Amino acid sequence: MSSNWGNQIKISIFGESHGTAIGVVIDGLPAGEPIDFDLLLAFMDRRRPGQNRFSTPRKETDHPHILSGFYQGRTTGTPLAIVIRNGDTHSTDYAQMASIARPAHADYTGYLRYHGAQDSRGGGHFSGRLTAPLVAAGGIAMQILAHRGVQIGGHIASIGEIDDIPFDPVTLSTDTLLSPGKKDFPVQNDHAGEKMQQLIENCRINQDSVGGVVECAAIGFPAGIGSPMFDGLENRLASLLFGIPAVKGLEFGAGFHSSRCLGSQMNDPFCLENRKIRTKSNHHGGILGGISSGMPILLRVAFKPTPSISRVQDTVNFQTMEPAQLSIQGRHDPCIVPRAVPCVEASAALALLDAWMEKTE
Repeated sequence: MSSNWGNQIKISIFGESHGTAIGVVIDGLPAGEPIDFDLLLAFMDRRRPGQNRFSTPRKETDHPHILSGFYQGRTTGTPLAIVIRNGDTHSTDYAQMASIARPAHADYTGYLRYHGAQDSRGGGHFSGRLTAPLVAAGGIAMQILAHRGVQIGGHIASIGEIDDIPFDPVTLSTDTLLSPGKKDFPVQNDHAGEKMQQLIENCRINQDSVGGVVECAAIGFPAGIGSPMFDGLENRLASLLFGIPAVKGLEFGAGFHSSRCLGSQMNDPFCLENRKIRTKSNHHGGILGGISSGMPILLRVAFKPTPSISRVQDTVNFQTMEPAQLSIQGRHDPCIVPRAVPCVEASAALALLDAWMEKTE
């Protein structure tokens, strides 16, 4: 099924945006792993809505209730089940969505796929609300990887045409990697962050939205993990990252820029450093042939603008087959990118832990 994922670490995400609860079941976690619950809550809090004017005013505690698989501060090795209660739902805002397609949303395609039986309130199972259990699962994976010396972090690489300072693909340090995640607005260059925030505010005032890019990296991940062809690290990462609503693009290392260069410019020369094999540059983004090279794993994820905007838009009533116009009401982010950073980090952690378990456990 589409909401199940994983080879060694298996997750199953359930629930709807305006249902009683959402959650995740994680199977395959190693037994005896200590999980810092306060650290998990702090990580999930970075995604939580209603904290500033740049996010939806929907108020949710997003407190993860662990039902099983966790005892006396450690994983038991059996399935770990997490439930997150929904509280602040305004379902009447979505009454018309059962028959009128919101542009760039899954109302129409979901109607076709599930023959009208889908829960359309707040987007139902298609909603970005479902990233809360994804972040919960990924937060646990991040802690397990950290116990093995692997650190994962991200930042807002761009909002609209405004760019942050990119991560150094070769000499990325732990402090630089994790620093943006400790800020209210996760960027490296705070001046650029202020410009981004102003752009988001302008879009909110103008009843519009804006997209952007999240850059994420992992350091300390050992060489030799992954597989060629259809089950490489890029494949696994992509399968989770494209599960985040609004993701429309993904690149590793130099990504699309590499298509504009010569081989002599893009090849990463190998070298020895403290008796370890490394590369002098890292255009390959830490993955060669689907297998980790030992260099920082570096990726960028493109997010489209939030499709829910208050401006009047042309659409259709897909039940009466008549033209319609729609001004979307309710509570929505003028830009989802700031809250998407931990979603990208969580997805990366799950994919890398899944590959690690296959190789080493």
